[in-house]
Amino acid sequence: MIVEYISFLIGIIWSYSIIKIQSIFSKKTGLIFKILITKVSWFTLIAVCYYGYKNFSIQSTLIGVLVGIFSVHLGFMALKNFLNQKLEAKSISFIRATLEYSLVLGAIYYFFY
Repeated sequence: MIVEYISFLIGIIWSYSIIKIQSIFSKKTGLIFKILITKVSWFTLIAVCYYGYKNFSIQSTLIGVLVGIFSVHLGFMALKNFLNQKLEAKSISFIRATLEYSLVLGAIYYFFY
């Protein structure tokens, strides 16, 4: 039972973190990310919530969902603070632009090959 609940929590954290990553990118890149990846993550999150509902009590499912969402937000906040302390704003914007362009190139490659 503990292994099932831990896998439930990992599923929530995984799918919600992919959904949360979309907010990092710009509007154009976020649109590509939304079309390709976020839709699948929303379906995964819904499936994991249904799995929790079927295998655990409603209270355990809600606590798991809240803990998963809270831990993702806490992790993103800690990562943001860490990056702001270690890197300057110019480096962060360069890394962000590099990630956005690589996502666009990956999407183009995915469509054509």
